[in-house]
Amino acid sequence: MRIGKYEASERGNAAGTAVTFLLIGLGAGALLGLLLAPKAGKQMRKDLRRKFDSARETVDEWTDDAKEFAEEAMERGAEIADEVRERVAPLAKAIRR
Repeated sequence: MRIGKYEASERGNAAGTAVTFLLIGLGAGALLGLLLAPKAGKQMRKDLRRKFDSARETVDEWTDDAKEFAEEAMERGAEIADEVRERVAPLAKAIRR
């Protein structure tokens, strides 16, 4: 470590990449496990379809939650901006005089 100079760590990016590949590997392994399970083709397709629909619903719920959070954050930001404008307005008038 050098004193007085900031150097970004390259390890943080590698950890994110490792986690991404881990999740991809887990997903691929789960899919292979389902495909190689001793079930009839028709039953397997039904199970895969149910799980796919469930995963899609979960992602849709997460998306809705993220949108709501972003909207609330935008509203709160607008409220804070309005409050700051109201507090600064008298000061701005005093400076103009």
